[in-house]
Amino acid sequence: MRTLRLLIEYDGSHFVGWQSQENGRTIQGELERALQILVKEAIRPIGSGRTDAGTHAVGQVAHFQTESALSIERLLRGLNGILPPDIAIRHIEEAPPDFHARYNAKRKRYRYRIHQGKAALNRPQVWTYYPGLSLPPMVEAAAFLPGEHHFGAFCKQDPVPERFNCQIFAANWSQQDSELVFEIEANRFLRHMVRILVGTMVEIGRSHLPPEAIRKLLASGDRTAAGATAPALGLSLLWVAYDS
Repeated sequence: MRTLRLLIEYDGSHFVGWQSQENGRTIQGELERALQILVKEAIRPIGSGRTDAGTHAVGQVAHFQTESALSIERLLRGLNGILPPDIAIRHIEEAPPDFHARYNAKRKRYRYRIHQGKAALNRPQVWTYYPGLSLPPMVEAAAFLPGEHHFGAFCKQDPVPERFNCQIFAANWSQQDSELVFEIEANRFLRHMVRILVGTMVEIGRSHLPPEAIRKLLASGDRTAAGATAPALGLSLLWVAYDS
């Protein structure tokens, strides 16, 4: 039995998320279908974690086990030939038998893009936002995030997560032409966590909340006092890191 590790890119615009569901297209479901055709086995690939409906990925990681003796090159060409245009396998490699894409993951990095004003290009990958935003207070707010915190105020609580604490390694805003770009790296993320953080910091950028609101929300865990959940289309999973 071989364990294979995949590096996957996808445009999540027309998917209901990573995990297979009865209704709607999923990345996991498309991979299952492609693997069934290529290696003639019923295989369920396991991803590093779920992504929301509409969320994209540059560097999602998944693994699967197979009895197939097909070469890496043949698997890569075959899967990319079968998969739809909005999913691409960037890399495949042999992995240790006990490798698990989800449980072995040590940290992940996400990016959120806000385009200020009307955008014609890249519309499915940005939140087109018309009201003016001030970047300095958003940068100040993001500086409260590094460290280990309780993110009860910044997650979907139906169902309630098993634990709320996450270790944030980096969080920062930058301006790239007409876009405001937020990147955050952590050991784990709660459902909708990045999108609620972005929605809250947008309120800060509009001067509706002070930057210190982030610190107070981390302490209180009060979801009702945080901002709205930003749209999924601006969010991309950049990479997943593992022990070497």
